[in-house]
Amino acid sequence: MKKSIYILLSVLIFSACDEGFEELNVDPTKPVQVSLNSKLTAAQRFMSSERYDNWRANLIYQSTMMQHLSTTAGYWSGDKYTWNKGYASSLIDRYYGNAVKSVEDMLFQINEEQAPEEMRAIVRIMRVYIYSRLTDLYGDIPYSEAGQAVISGVLKPKYDLQSEIYTDFLNELEESAASLGSGTSEFGASDLIYQGNQDKWRKLANSLMLRLGFRLIKIDPTASQAWVTKAIAGGVMESNEDIFYLKHESEQNRNGNSEAFDADGNPRLSDTFVNFLQDDPRLTVLGALPENTGEVDANKDPILRTPEERLDAEAQKGLPNGLDAPLLLAATGEEDVQAYTEPNRMLITAFDAPMFFQTYAEVEFMLAEAAVRWGLAGGDPTRHYTDGVRAAMKMLALYGPAGVISDADIDTYLAANPLDLTNALEQINTQYWAATFLNEYEAFANWRRTGFPVLVPVNYSGNETGGTIPRRLTYSESEQSDNPENYQAAIQAQGPDLLTTRVWWDVE
Repeated sequence: MKKSIYILLSVLIFSACDEGFEELNVDPTKPVQVSLNSKLTAAQRFMSSERYDNWRANLIYQSTMMQHLSTTAGYWSGDKYTWNKGYASSLIDRYYGNAVKSVEDMLFQINEEQAPEEMRAIVRIMRVYIYSRLTDLYGDIPYSEAGQAVISGVLKPKYDLQSEIYTDFLNELEESAASLGSGTSEFGASDLIYQGNQDKWRKLANSLMLRLGFRLIKIDPTASQAWVTKAIAGGVMESNEDIFYLKHESEQNRNGNSEAFDADGNPRLSDTFVNFLQDDPRLTVLGALPENTGEVDANKDPILRTPEERLDAEAQKGLPNGLDAPLLLAATGEEDVQAYTEPNRMLITAFDAPMFFQTYAEVEFMLAEAAVRWGLAGGDPTRHYTDGVRAAMKMLALYGPAGVISDADIDTYLAANPLDLTNALEQINTQYWAATFLNEYEAFANWRRTGFPVLVPVNYSGNETGGTIPRRLTYSESEQSDNPENYQAAIQAQGPDLLTTRVWWDVE
């Protein structure tokens, strides 16, 4: 009897001691799971990314390959078609650890918490955008198994075929657009881009569908037309109020491109770009002469230009691509680049400059192309071309008051540069190239898709491409040791891991 009572008392005591034990071992000051709202804000900043990959993949490589920028600095590999493997893989190196991991984690949490469908749709649209940057730049990439290390324990993801990735992209966008209503998402102000406006996210889904549908134009024209038609019918961006871009702050969340310009004084506007911008009011918004002339006075103090001198449209001068300092001296007799136009450091290179992902101007140019090719979008390419040029100029006001271009100046430009229907695709896509300055991921992708603008390649000594403009960037060298089987499978499927290998949709 006594033994039974002792056992019963022991059970009760230990039960009482255990009651609330789990709660006592949880720190009440720290959340068990970070909120989806906080994760969305972080993911959008990861999407804009930092100095590392914006400097290397976006500027050093793509901006100079696309002849928006030019330098004589030897480490600017894209200007000379040389191969710096670490620079070439920089987007992969940053995006998979940050942006990809974030969106995959958010989708997992959305499923676990049974969050509203509109939140899932917004994350799915961002996910398509993030992966589209990666696959358009590299081709076949980890996709279906990417970002799953913590979620599913996949440490060595396979590389999916770009053709299969694109099929999923377009279906994801179609389903996401259908899931969005007209109200405000529960993300609310945590959504730094659209503040939870579901209507704007739906327009973005269709605008991305338009962009990715057009990517298929060389590989599958029938499918391209079908997806472009579907995107237009679903409703795309309608004004600069719909632009897909991230606002930055000067300190806590700096623009990655601007951080690169702050660290590197070498880049100048290419003479290809400056020549295109002659008599264009964008010239002295996007570019300006350096403050320092490179000369000194009698006291050996540097001679500086005034702001008016720096913004003199007639004095702007583009730097030819494919030159180093000795070649510049031999070709021009000039020893430095201080006489050449640089990105406007009084405006567009500020730390709080916006980072553009997709703009209304781009959408209007694609609608103009759809009208030329298939009679879509009302069958009026001239109207869409005109609206695209106007939008491309007007959106520069987002950089600040000095970026405002007057309606009168725009009207003058359009009167001198109307759409020529006999040369419409080249003219439309050359304007697209101008409108994507500093979003070199898109400038490079659209150039490969269309062949416009017509760029004259350089043939710098020791280049890796035989004097042709590269068609992609290359994978991380670490993949050859960390994920060798899947890396080799990707090479077998796509072709050599070289700058000259074409991605699936970029057929000759």
